[in-house]
Amino acid sequence: MKIFMPMYLIQIINKTCVQRMITLLIGLLLTEILAAQTKERFDPERFQADLEQFITAEAVLTAQEAAIFFPVYREMRKEQYAIFGQMKRYRFTDVTDDKASHKAIKEKDKLDIQIKELQQKYHDKFMKLLPAGKVLKIIKAEDKFHRQAFRRMAKRKPH
Repeated sequence: MKIFMPMYLIQIINKTCVQRMITLLIGLLLTEILAAQTKERFDPERFQADLEQFITAEAVLTAQEAAIFFPVYREMRKEQYAIFGQMKRYRFTDVTDDKASHKAIKEKDKLDIQIKELQQKYHDKFMKLLPAGKVLKIIKAEDKFHRQAFRRMAKRKPH
């Protein structure tokens, strides 16, 4: 038994199906694009919260220890970011200009020393707040967190 349908109805049905499929595919594509954009954006507040949570867990800090430690830690990070901001200027140094390159190297070396001196200053402050063993656990946890974050970012970016 054959079902007879006028040709114009078949064309309308096919056209509607194709339009729906195209609309669905465009919707899925836009959803993927938006999801990828939100995944790519760096959120410094989220990063800081994740870092503090990781340090708390890895160094086994009590709530009281965390409450006295993290305000001082955030103070140190703020000062570090200021120095890192100064270091960014040297990324744009013209490497074909030896005089500018020499100056950039010397300035970057000074900033590296400032970072180390800042760490020493704050490590002493930390040891006044917490036992040295806890402070060392915190330092190791921070290093571990940054290594893991770097690996995650490297996996995300296409080469």
